[in-house]
Amino acid sequence: MAINKALDLNDITFTATERVIPKKMYRYAVAAIFFIQGLAFASWASRIPTIQQTLNLSDSALGGVLLALPVGLMVSLPFSGWLISRAGSRIVVIIAAMLYNLVLITLGLAETTVALMGGLFLFGFAGNMVNIAINTQAVGVEALYKKSIMASFHGVWSLAGFLGAALGTIMIGTGIVPYQHFILVLILAWSVIALSSRYFLREDTNKQENQSIFVKPDKSLIHLGIIAFCSMICEGAMFDWSGVYFKKVVLAEKAWVGAGYTAFMCTMALSRFLADGLTRRYGLKRILQLSGLLTAAGLAIAVLFPNMVAAIIGFFLVGAGVSSVVPLVYSAAGKSKVMSPGVALAAVSTIGFLGFLFGPPLIGLVAGATSLQVSFSIIAVMGLSIALVATKAKI
Repeated sequence: MAINKALDLNDITFTATERVIPKKMYRYAVAAIFFIQGLAFASWASRIPTIQQTLNLSDSALGGVLLALPVGLMVSLPFSGWLISRAGSRIVVIIAAMLYNLVLITLGLAETTVALMGGLFLFGFAGNMVNIAINTQAVGVEALYKKSIMASFHGVWSLAGFLGAALGTIMIGTGIVPYQHFILVLILAWSVIALSSRYFLREDTNKQENQSIFVKPDKSLIHLGIIAFCSMICEGAMFDWSGVYFKKVVLAEKAWVGAGYTAFMCTMALSRFLADGLTRRYGLKRILQLSGLLTAAGLAIAVLFPNMVAAIIGFFLVGAGVSSVVPLVYSAAGKSKVMSPGVALAAVSTIGFLGFLFGPPLIGLVAGATSLQVSFSIIAVMGLSIALVATKAKI
């Protein structure tokens, strides 16, 4: 007789096929998708200079082209949550992850600016659908474990980013053109999806099938969204401006311009693997408060003491600070009592990604009117805001 519901019995769960599956297999399957997503994105990022040269794009033209990706991401946010609430995260993960890696190849084949922008729009659209769906799966797996494990999934994404960047360097060094590089990533990704899909959860937690495509988040989700917004502004600053800061403010030698970004990424990846244990021990609110304070302190050190050693230490602290904010916010949003996980995650992501989208250009505007140190001081205030909002929020 078939068993229709998944039952958690210590270290095992039963599926509809009556086959005993260790719950760790669900965790491995979800982690595998985080890995291939991080690998695909890093593979694209590593070949941007090559594609820029191939299409003969100026820096300003490239900046305009790259905006197509976050636009696609933002457009997909409400649709992703609605689709997951209707069809379930499992099927959305499978289809969107396959599409995401397929679109990656079109970026390597693009021969015109319009084609590249169209590909980037679809890349952002599909990528965010995978993001929301796989985080919904992660919420369900977290429920099986009955403890915080969300940050470790995002740690896998960061680790894949390092490996993707290294793979890109090898491909460039051996003369492999982007589309051939991306075909290899596609083959790996589709193989992982095929092997992992049998271990995705078939039912999402707190599933609500008849939710509207546009749902107003409640107060607790708005607070989580604001925390994500402040954190993503800080992340965006590190991704887009850390090298510029080290070059123009720290006055680093050419070989050391990337030292701040490297410091940030190292502690960001490492801290994500530590965050779940710390959250279980000290609680979500305290970890978010600490994260905000570390972010603010790190940026303050880099602004007040713009020398090589101090700035690297500051960026180390920023990496540790922002590392666990978004994963923990996603985990909390997925436990919403008024929305299904997919819709709740989409609502929080919508608010959060506004910071990632508009934060870096704002830094440039303020820096143009004043200085980069003033811009980074404002970002430090965003870090402090994470701690303040977390203190006020009921989480």
